[in-house]
Amino acid sequence: MPKPRALASTAPTRSIEWPTIAVTIAIYGGWLAATAWHALLPVWALVAIGGWLLAWHGSLQHETIHGHPTGIRAIDRAIGFVPVSLWLPYALYRRSHLAHHGSRAITDPHADPESRYVDRAHGLTWLAARVQTTLIGHMLFGPVVSVVRFFVSEARRSRREPAQVVRDWLPHLAGVAVLLVWLDHVGLSFGRYLLCFVYPGMVLTMLRSFAEHGAGHASTGRAATVERGGMFALLFLNNTLHAAHHQSPQLAWYRLPEWHRRHRARLIGEGATFYAGYGDVARRFAWRARETPLHPRYRAGRS
Repeated sequence: MPKPRALASTAPTRSIEWPTIAVTIAIYGGWLAATAWHALLPVWALVAIGGWLLAWHGSLQHETIHGHPTGIRAIDRAIGFVPVSLWLPYALYRRSHLAHHGSRAITDPHADPESRYVDRAHGLTWLAARVQTTLIGHMLFGPVVSVVRFFVSEARRSRREPAQVVRDWLPHLAGVAVLLVWLDHVGLSFGRYLLCFVYPGMVLTMLRSFAEHGAGHASTGRAATVERGGMFALLFLNNTLHAAHHQSPQLAWYRLPEWHRRHRARLIGEGATFYAGYGDVARRFAWRARETPLHPRYRAGRS
């Protein structure tokens, strides 16, 4: 049996990727500055800066999961580990994302840990999925749904494998404790941090994830492409070119645009879904459901 593609995604890089190092410095330096001088900023500016930094950090974590920027696992993990989002342990994100890339049935809720689809058209899970079928619903309610679903899943896992849960969570909680000490030191309350950094950061991340995958997409990884990401291309570190990322997950973010240009005709020929930009996504799906959240595999038995 051939090895899953996820193994290729962790291939070490040949040299230090300085553009990613620059992004790393900008993110952590910006976070320290924004939290230290939060009292000098109006709320709207703090939300804009805090949200951008948190979403950008999630993009950086994604790069480190795929073996960037050094190819040295301990260093890359250390770069991605810092829990500025507070709620998601890096070890769990890494494991889930590599399983997503290694899945042979991406978007199937029983095979892909990052799937937003469901296997039945009733219950709370169905309702939570339904409210996220429009872009506005996904961005506004997706953060709360994601966090609640994650902690419910972790509560169940703690009964099955308590020792592993402790190993996953102890380093994360230690990191969170350090961050909370810093926030207390600079006088930024926990609630204000959640509202001005964590939630808006997740809202921006939901913009990216809404268009990434579709059960009906024909491309590798059932992935879509947002060709003109604009400023979001930098925010999401070119993960806007998601079909390209799934076909060549070992590539650093700043090399993806060239790869996409060289292979664009083939991607179109393979039926990849293309959006002109996030404005295109918003015009089409801001208030209209993109598709049913019931995965095609389970629609025949729909109740």
